[in-house]
Amino acid sequence: MLQAPTGPLGTQDYRLVVRAVPFTAGQTLLQMTYSYSYGLAARWAMQAYLATIGSDKRGFSVVGRRADGQPVLVGGIRGVLERNTLRYYLAIESYLEAQSQPRAERAEKSLQLWFDATERYASQLHEVDRDAYLEMKRRELLRQQTEAPPR
Repeated sequence: MLQAPTGPLGTQDYRLVVRAVPFTAGQTLLQMTYSYSYGLAARWAMQAYLATIGSDKRGFSVVGRRADGQPVLVGGIRGVLERNTLRYYLAIESYLEAQSQPRAERAEKSLQLWFDATERYASQLHEVDRDAYLEMKRRELLRQQTEAPPR
């Protein structure tokens, strides 16, 4: 279980729980739940996002069909939740796969695997190109390793 009392833009009470249960030979059933709460600032930020740069973003659930038979995918806050859920799942999958690498290479490998995994769902998850993503995450890891932990 991971917990955080605060997050960005007034979000709070983050909780991420992952349970793994042996399923069949070579397979594991993974259950993931997460929750958080938010205040007025976060609500406004989400409304602004969904009204602007997030207005054309879609999730994965089919909520209808166009006249040509093409699926209509969920949007809005439910689309945001579906995209975030898949991002968390892909992060877990990438982390586990990277564990086969030497310790010094695991973080980098995990970042690469995660980006590549998200590109399998590019129409929903693509945000930045691979080089920009990896550079941003490398800087973030370096910052985390050099900053004093919070008190």
